[in-house]
Amino acid sequence: MRKKLDFDQIFKERPSVEDLKNLERKPIIALIENIRSMHNVGSIFRTSDGARIEQLLLSGYTPQPPRPEIAKTALGATDSVPWAYVEDSVAKLKGLKAAGYTIYAVEQTTDSRTYSKVKYQFPLCIIMGNEVDGVSDALIELADYAIELPMLGLKHSLNVSVAYGITVYNILSQSM
Repeated sequence: MRKKLDFDQIFKERPSVEDLKNLERKPIIALIENIRSMHNVGSIFRTSDGARIEQLLLSGYTPQPPRPEIAKTALGATDSVPWAYVEDSVAKLKGLKAAGYTIYAVEQTTDSRTYSKVKYQFPLCIIMGNEVDGVSDALIELADYAIELPMLGLKHSLNVSVAYGITVYNILSQSM
């Protein structure tokens, strides 16, 4: 008979923050550009922890830890996810490309492809943009591919942290 696990059973299997330093990370870097909401940033940290991505890069005016509003949603993930603030996103992406990373902008473009129909090339970097304006033109130009989540209703986009979670876990499913 199926039974819900209690917290002790769940956490018995979880690595500690110290253990994570020695565990292999997924070859996924996420560049988060100009996200306004600290709650979205916290949620992105939490998803990044769950997927054990390689690194989370914050850029533009994206708020950075430590902030109580980020911590409230991140639930400790700011300590378990390797992250950095990037002053020059264009230069960082050029460096990642030179290092062999494939760059995917999560954005609706003239040639974007549905996220679930893409065969991802690792290592990779995904770019998530501002809640209203999306990914900047400068970063879209550097991306190897643009991917989008299909929107079947009235709205043209999902909340950025929700879109990030869907995208990262879809990519993760191809690396396992």
